[in-house]
Amino acid sequence: MKLPDKYRYVVVEGPIGVGKTTLARAISDASGAALMLEDPGANPFLPRFYENAERYALPTQLFFLFQRIDQVAALNQSDLFRRATVGDFMLEKDPLFARLNLKDEELKLYEQIYTHLKPQAPAPDLVVYLQATPETLVERVQRRAIAYEKNIPDAYLLGLAETYARFFYQYSDAPLLIVNSDRLNFVESQDDLMLLMERIAAMRGPREFFSLGA
Repeated sequence: MKLPDKYRYVVVEGPIGVGKTTLARAISDASGAALMLEDPGANPFLPRFYENAERYALPTQLFFLFQRIDQVAALNQSDLFRRATVGDFMLEKDPLFARLNLKDEELKLYEQIYTHLKPQAPAPDLVVYLQATPETLVERVQRRAIAYEKNIPDAYLLGLAETYARFFYQYSDAPLLIVNSDRLNFVESQDDLMLLMERIAAMRGPREFFSLGA
């Protein structure tokens, strides 16, 4: 099922464990769109961050910033009119994580670097924001059993979910589809994926909501 022509650049976003990469892959597979994914496994500081957040927050954040800027710069050079692209991150998430993880002088330094380096990223034509309860996030993180994620405190996932909720409450830079993913399974249920694709195709307003039973 192809994406509507007006959606050349679609971003799936949400907190850790919500399933954004899974959904981005599923939309790409179903529509034939190109795929642009983060690569957290390439960040050598990430496992150490979850063991000692205070010490490793800044190098972890800067590594992700440089990685994301490189990916967005490559997207700027691609032909979005030739082939749609689906991503599992937006550049604006980087300062969101920075404000959550960095303190005082480190945050000031990060903000200077971000302001200096930030490229002119193309605005998404659609953002799909995946929500889930903290209990669901904890269960999904535990189930996928990535070694370094076993050290993620439940309180961190809760704080991250709240940070995302505040960010998207006032987000207006692109059309936004808010998806309650607690009862949706885009891997095992093709029906769930098709329902979501149909909802994407039917979007008319700047902000809509989708969940099973809604």
